[in-house]
Amino acid sequence: MAKSSPRRRLSAAEMELLEMLWRHGAVTLSEAHRALALPIGYTTVQTRLNRLVRKGLAHRSPDRPTRYSAAIEPQAVTENDLNLLLERVSGGSVVPLVAHLVRDRSLTSAQIAELKQLLDEAEQRIRSKKRRPTS
Repeated sequence: MAKSSPRRRLSAAEMELLEMLWRHGAVTLSEAHRALALPIGYTTVQTRLNRLVRKGLAHRSPDRPTRYSAAIEPQAVTENDLNLLLERVSGGSVVPLVAHLVRDRSLTSAQIAELKQLLDEAEQRIRSKKRRPTS
């Protein structure tokens, strides 16, 4: 699956379909309709799946019956949503968002250790960039 994701927010209906595709893998239209278990019509599921294909979020097989599968990974959607949140809430600056989350929540020792590790890794990346000669 491709790792890149669109730079826009996914609708709830798109997310439902993608989550179903991630859970079930490649499915036919009737399998998708059954797996969703929503009070929506068969043709509505077909239309939504075809929209995902047009947007590059799903693949459609050439075989018959056609099988649909996710074209992006769950992590790509999460990254996209978090990047949009960061841009909208704090103008792209990480510090205000992290500060709010750290101050507003009770963190476990393990979470604090993980955050420290992430900061250490970020510092190491900065140091290694400074050491590289620019040509």
